[in-house]
Amino acid sequence: MKDFKNKVMFITGAAHGFGQVIAEGGAKRGMRLALVDIDGPALEKTYKTITDDLGAEAIMVTADVTVEDNVDNAIQQTMDKFGQIDLLINNAGIALPGRIWELPSRDWEWIMHINLMSQVYAMQRVIPIMLKQKTHGDILNVASIAGLVDTPGMPSYHASKFASVGMTEATAYDLQRIKADIDMHVMCPGFVQTDLYHTENHRPEQYSDPSDPYYQSEAYLKGQQFAKYVITNGKPIDTIEETVFKALEDNRFYILTHPEFNPLISDRVNRIVNDGKPDVHIMDGIM
Repeated sequence: MKDFKNKVMFITGAAHGFGQVIAEGGAKRGMRLALVDIDGPALEKTYKTITDDLGAEAIMVTADVTVEDNVDNAIQQTMDKFGQIDLLINNAGIALPGRIWELPSRDWEWIMHINLMSQVYAMQRVIPIMLKQKTHGDILNVASIAGLVDTPGMPSYHASKFASVGMTEATAYDLQRIKADIDMHVMCPGFVQTDLYHTENHRPEQYSDPSDPYYQSEAYLKGQQFAKYVITNGKPIDTIEETVFKALEDNRFYILTHPEFNPLISDRVNRIVNDGKPDVHIMDGIM
């Protein structure tokens, strides 16, 4: 996408972190925006910044994107308001540390529904809209470096992000096969100073059971502490706007933010083709 002015961005997870920064970047470039998030009060603040401070045209939709009907409603409101969607950014996501024999199944369901299925729901509906428009479209799925390499202690997060990367790649092939004028992108950032360590603040009721002893366990508390540490010590978030919009202008498929993780990516590929196996020591000095 070379020209952003008057194009319509539909973005999930718009109230915090990457979503807020990218939405503001779109507003600065003259885009019209549909802002979607589960956190209504925070979303309203982002909406006011976009409309009052940056002067952009926008709508806000408070929605839980793990619920398919909520995604339907948000897209319908966007089409009713703007009549088109040119840039879909599937940004909503959570992180849940915890080893597979400790993390409750409800947490697996939550993370897969928001990190993967919310992207599926939006793409199922927006791709036909883009095809019908017969104008250029872009779709950016926010995954993670955790979708390209593995680390210990977060199998649910890795599973959801590997799935997002693979789905985005496969969808790119399908769109190429039908010669669609839609470009796919997948963002795989490392640690950035986002709101991600506040995941628990946004847990929907259907995935909640405070009586489960896991949420008082040492494993849970250590996982929360680790998440806070790596996020608060991550890369400043103000670098993300330029990274994302430059990648869209250059039509880059893989959008990476931390070159220091490239050795982990190379190591994984080499192990796959050379009959290797996971070795936790490769991360010594990196994580």
